[in-house]
Amino acid sequence: MTSHVTTHVLDASAGRPAAGIRVVLATASGDGVAATSGTIVAQAVTDPDGRASLGPEQLTAGDYTITFLTREYFAEQGTAAFYPFVAVTFAVEVADDGSSRHYHVPLLLSPFAYSTYRGS
Repeated sequence: MTSHVTTHVLDASAGRPAAGIRVVLATASGDGVAATSGTIVAQAVTDPDGRASLGPEQLTAGDYTITFLTREYFAEQGTAAFYPFVAVTFAVEVADDGSSRHYHVPLLLSPFAYSTYRGS
């Protein structure tokens, strides 16, 4: 079975994949001003290549949040970090026929900055 959501975390400060980061996928809700996480859908830990698969083969339409537990990762590296976690909220769309594209949410990480984008 293929997961509907995948991620790849790269540690820009070290120039290598970020292995061992705990990642949580949960439903999300909010009005655009304040988003809250709801039900946990899946959890994973990034592999030696910094990759993780989350969730079932298909998600229902709606908003979801991937939370990367970065404090734990940087503490294990002996590095202070400004962000204790990174939460990325995104929308899953499902077509009328029930199909949906794969969602890949990469994270480029350093102790004091991060960026993300819609991957493929």
